[in-house]
Amino acid sequence: MSESSLRRDLVRYSHAMYAAGWVANHDGNLSARVAPDRVVCTPTAFSKADVGLDDLLVVSSDGTRIAGRHRPFSELALHRAVYAQRPDVQAVVHAHPPFATAFGAAGQAIPHPFLPEAVVSLGATLPLVPLTAPGQPSVDALRPWITRCDAVVIAGNGVLTWGPSLELAYLRMELVEHLARIAHGAVALGGVKPLPQSLTDALVSKRAKAGLAAPDEGRAPERPSASAQSDHSARADIVHRVQAGLPNADPALIAQLVAQIAAGQGAR
Repeated sequence: MSESSLRRDLVRYSHAMYAAGWVANHDGNLSARVAPDRVVCTPTAFSKADVGLDDLLVVSSDGTRIAGRHRPFSELALHRAVYAQRPDVQAVVHAHPPFATAFGAAGQAIPHPFLPEAVVSLGATLPLVPLTAPGQPSVDALRPWITRCDAVVIAGNGVLTWGPSLELAYLRMELVEHLARIAHGAVALGGVKPLPQSLTDALVSKRAKAGLAAPDEGRAPERPSASAQSDHSARADIVHRVQAGLPNADPALIAQLVAQIAAGQGAR
């Protein structure tokens, strides 16, 4: 697909995301890879209802702005992490759809799988990524899942989906929210019932044969060591303390500086 077509799609899906009620204020961001080192994305500090063709910007694989008059969004690091690990992915979408975001904010995973169609579209895993400080800690929390699935719920930060096209990344976001609405509605009836494992396995096999499976789908991520978990918690605590003392500072920059300091100490 040409860059001009992708630009039109970015605007179209930005407006659709707003119309669906998945974002408010300046929430949400979308990006599409047009070359190995070239990504077109929405700008920061923009309502998705107002994004136009002239507002889009182009960044390199390291996040440097190449073209466009606006600034890239701080969560671009999450998009870049997905592109770096998934050469098959051409688009990433982030939003705060209310029902799915409510599950994450409550620290609960959506009880997937319970609908057969969703297994074919999303796989059998829809993980809940833990809440972290912005910047590198959020990338570290996401990274174990990038090659294992195509959608995640992030505790306290909505949903992130990706795919071989902007359309499919958007549709996966739509499906995650659809599942969350059903699961929420089923609570009053005793909750959803998980699919039998034999059926899930058959659907996962069908997904793989259709070429939809993630590279490492089905493999559990390695659990971080106790020392790594302790280090991660310590960094997050430092970031929160600095943010409390400097409320106007860029949280992504704070997290980046803390990570750089920690890396420097580890190299001694």
